[in-house]
Amino acid sequence: MNAAAVPAQSSDAATLLAAPSRHFYFDTTFRRRAVKILPGEFHVSTDDTLLVTVLGSCVAACIRDRVRGVGGMNHFMLPARKDAGVLSASMRYGTYAMEMLINQLYRAGARREQLEIKVFGGAAVLPGMSTIDVGERNSRFVLDYLREEGFPVAAQDLGDVHPRKVYFSPASGDIMVRRLRASALPEDLAREASYARQLDNTASRQAIGGGLQLF
Repeated sequence: MNAAAVPAQSSDAATLLAAPSRHFYFDTTFRRRAVKILPGEFHVSTDDTLLVTVLGSCVAACIRDRVRGVGGMNHFMLPARKDAGVLSASMRYGTYAMEMLINQLYRAGARREQLEIKVFGGAAVLPGMSTIDVGERNSRFVLDYLREEGFPVAAQDLGDVHPRKVYFSPASGDIMVRRLRASALPEDLAREASYARQLDNTASRQAIGGGLQLF
């Protein structure tokens, strides 16, 4: 397993949004080594480690160099702010999460012209968010970001009201998505709701023009 190193960040927002996952386990369904990606995390692999995440309103991008077999997954959410546009203060959080994953893939040997990108999540499952459809905003953001950056989307499964469990094998490119009942995932959805509150608290402390350094 080869996880790309991440430079130290001074911003609390950057730390919240771009932590490499360390949640390794043995997946009994597929009988192989796996790593679980939690909200605000990403992982890059150059071997056959399975990347796994559970998504409610969050979005995951599964990105793979289809020639070299290096690939990675992130798991991110935008703060529940109402400003719009890919370069707005709110959208910069998602932009940072995407840039971190893509740049770490490049460092691991991936080539831009060989990237295959598939995106998942963005369901309407978070309680107490009825006035702001977080899942829809996350879904719209990731598609807008990829279009603005000139990356084609090979596949997508976004929106609806069902949480998803995503299994991604960077080595082969295989992805399996299971739609789940929200009642079956109280711990995962509680973790996502807590993450959303942390994002909003962090966003409220950030000046509109500062906080995150994009590259």
